[in-house]
Amino acid sequence: MTSTEHHPDRSVLRRQRAAAATGRDGRGLISAMPPILQYGFRPFFLAAALQAGVMIPAWLVLFHTVPVSWHAHEMIFGYLGAVIAGFILTAVPNWTGRLPLSGWPLAVLIGLWLAGRIACDSAEPSPIVMAIDLAFPVALTAAVWREVIAGRNWKNAPVAGMLTLFTTANALHHLENVGFGLDGIGIRLGLGTVAMLIALIGGRIVPSFTRNWLARQGSPSLPARFGLPDKAALATTAMAMVLWTFLPDWSATGILLALSGTLLGGRMLRWRGFRTLGEPIVAILHAGYLWLAVAIALLGLGILVPGVFPATAALHALTTGAIGTMTLAVMTRASLGHTGRAIEADGWTVAIYILVTLGALFRVAAPLLPFQYLPLLMTGGVLWSGAFLVFAGRYGPILCKRRASA
Repeated sequence: MTSTEHHPDRSVLRRQRAAAATGRDGRGLISAMPPILQYGFRPFFLAAALQAGVMIPAWLVLFHTVPVSWHAHEMIFGYLGAVIAGFILTAVPNWTGRLPLSGWPLAVLIGLWLAGRIACDSAEPSPIVMAIDLAFPVALTAAVWREVIAGRNWKNAPVAGMLTLFTTANALHHLENVGFGLDGIGIRLGLGTVAMLIALIGGRIVPSFTRNWLARQGSPSLPARFGLPDKAALATTAMAMVLWTFLPDWSATGILLALSGTLLGGRMLRWRGFRTLGEPIVAILHAGYLWLAVAIALLGLGILVPGVFPATAALHALTTGAIGTMTLAVMTRASLGHTGRAIEADGWTVAIYILVTLGALFRVAAPLLPFQYLPLLMTGGVLWSGAFLVFAGRYGPILCKRRASA
C-alpha cells in the first residue's frame, strides 16, 4: 500500500512510459475533461465535506426525533464512504500504472453515492432503500478489484479486501434496520475496518511524509523504519477489531483493545512527530494517528471498567477524533498535491485542523460530563461540522479548477 502522493514503482513507470510512447495513455483525454471529473478525489472529497458539514447540524436539530442508527449510517457509510472512494480512486493509478476512473464512469459513481444518500434520508428502511444505497459501494468495490487484478498489483489486494468488508458492513447494517437481530455488527465491522485502514495506510503515509519533511529540514533524527514493533501493533489491532466486531462485551476483547491502543501509541512515538509541530500539514497526521491509539485503548477500557469510561466516549474518540482528523489531514494534503499546489497549510487549513480537534474533544467529553451533555454535544457538533464546511469553502474552488501547473 502506498499513499496517493507516492511515486509509482519501476514496473508501473515502465507501463506508463510504454503506453505514452504508443499513444495509449489517454492522459490528454483526461486533461480535456471538466476538472471535477478528472480524478476521484475531486468530486468525492467535496461531497464528503458537504455531507459531514450538513448532516451533523441536521442531526442536532432533529436530535429527539430521528434514530441514532440513521445518524451512524450516514456518517459512516455516507460521508466516510465518499472519503474512502476519493482516496482509493486516486491511489489506484499509482498502484497499477493504469488510467484513473474519470469522466462519465466517475459521474455515474458519484450519482450512485448521491442516490444512496437521497434514499436513506427520505425513506424508511426497506429492501429497496438497501438496494439503492448498496449500488455505490458494490460498484466501487468492483472497480477497485478490477484495477488490482488487471494491474496485477497483488500487494494492494488487502485494501480491496477491506473495501469489500466495508461494503459488507453496510449491507449488515441495512439488514439490522429491517428487522434482523444483528446487534450492531454492521456498525462495528464498518468502524473496525476503517480503524484497520488507518492503522495500515496511516502507518505508511505518516512516517513517510514525516521523513521527507524532516530530511528537508536537515534533521538528524528521522522516523524509525518498519520493524517488529509495527508488525506487533498491526497484528494486535487486527485481532482486536475482529473480537470487538463479534464479541464487544467480552473481557478478553477489552484487554486486547487496550493492548492494541498501547502498541499503536508506542509505534507512533517512533515516528518523531514532536519534531513536526512547526509544520501543521504534517503534524495533523500524527494527531490523527494519536486519536486512533487513544480511541482503541478507550474502547478496551470501556469494556473492562464501563463505569469509568463510557462506551460512547470511546466510540466518538474513534469517529470524530481518529476518523475525522485523519480524513481531513488526507483530504487537505491530497487536494493540494494532486492539483499542483504547494503542500502547505495556510490560515484556513490551520483553522480546519483546530475546529476538528476541538469538535472531537467536546464530543468525547460530553458523556464524561452528563450534567453538561447537551451543551457539549451541540458545541462539539458545530465545531466539528464547521471544519468540513470550511474545507468545502476553501478547497471546493481548488477541486473544481485545473491543476495549477497546467
